[in-house]
Amino acid sequence: MARGELPDYPWDLMAPFRERAAAHPEGVVDLSIGSPVDPTPALVREALANATDAHAYPQTTGTDELRGAIIDWFARRRGVTGLTEANVLPTVGSKELVALLPFLLGLGEGDVVVHPRAAYPSYEMGAVLVGATSMASDDPAEWPAATKLVWLNSPGNPDGRVLTIDELRAARERALELDAIIVGDECYAELGWDGEWADAPIPSLLDPRVVGDSRRNTIVAYSLSKQSNMAGYRTAFIAGCRTVIGRITTVRKHAGLMLPQPLQAAMIAALRDDEHVAEQKARYRARRELLKPALEAAGFRVDRSEAGLYLWATEGRDGWDSIGRLADLGIVAGPGHFYGVHHPEHVRLSLTATDERIAAAAERLRAAAAA
Repeated sequence: MARGELPDYPWDLMAPFRERAAAHPEGVVDLSIGSPVDPTPALVREALANATDAHAYPQTTGTDELRGAIIDWFARRRGVTGLTEANVLPTVGSKELVALLPFLLGLGEGDVVVHPRAAYPSYEMGAVLVGATSMASDDPAEWPAATKLVWLNSPGNPDGRVLTIDELRAARERALELDAIIVGDECYAELGWDGEWADAPIPSLLDPRVVGDSRRNTIVAYSLSKQSNMAGYRTAFIAGCRTVIGRITTVRKHAGLMLPQPLQAAMIAALRDDEHVAEQKARYRARRELLKPALEAAGFRVDRSEAGLYLWATEGRDGWDSIGRLADLGIVAGPGHFYGVHHPEHVRLSLTATDERIAAAAERLRAAAAA
């Protein structure tokens, strides 16, 4: 795809399936987009309201208090210690960061951006926007010499895959061999479900067991959208190599990219409170425990999905056929085709629907299995 030439927005292809689902007599259950439906915690909203006297321009780097809260959060929740204010930076949501990072790093024609085989589309789009080449690969041995940026996503969207310490270390070592920057998108890290991840923290790319005593060319991205129901706030941040963070900060300063002051206050409140995160995880766990067995009873196999907000499922046929079958049950899901060419028989179902709608979907799936 030529530089500046953009594909059609893929979700527009879902319009006829949404219409089919909406015709269901008991209403639609939309499990297609991972947009939170539960309330933003009161402590976050109160912090936002109390910070509305924002008469001065905010700083691109964020307040000292915000950067301190990010540093403390990494140590407390992710096992990443030793960060300073030069190692962290707030961003206007994480999708903006993903799409703009190749530009912020000065990438262009001839450069390669590597991302997972099952991937959030914005990794590829970031490469397209600067005329770079995107490559879907989970095998570090395949990454070419022209690789300048590597995206990891653990837990993965759409497949919920968690990368182990050994896998993270191998990916990072290969990136350093190539003198490429490696980025861990860890936005679902609080949502582990199966196996060892049911109780143990999901590893970070910045874990000392991965990076040792050097964070060179290594950063991670995190968002409060999922853990704190703050998708509408567009609050996220990055951390890691101070040289890379410094480059990104300088370009963002020139571009005028900065997080509004009231939102910084809301971030601080969310980052300092772990109780609301545990409560939200419990909601998603209950929904998952209802939806997953119903989906399996209806003939789907759920692959990976050991963490994150989604069930990655297949009937062993083209994903569009499964999307049609689900639409006839009044359920809207996302086709695997939207997440790369490697999983055409999968569909993605989100846990971001109300308890009542998740229960309705489970009931319809079980009824279909019994029919």
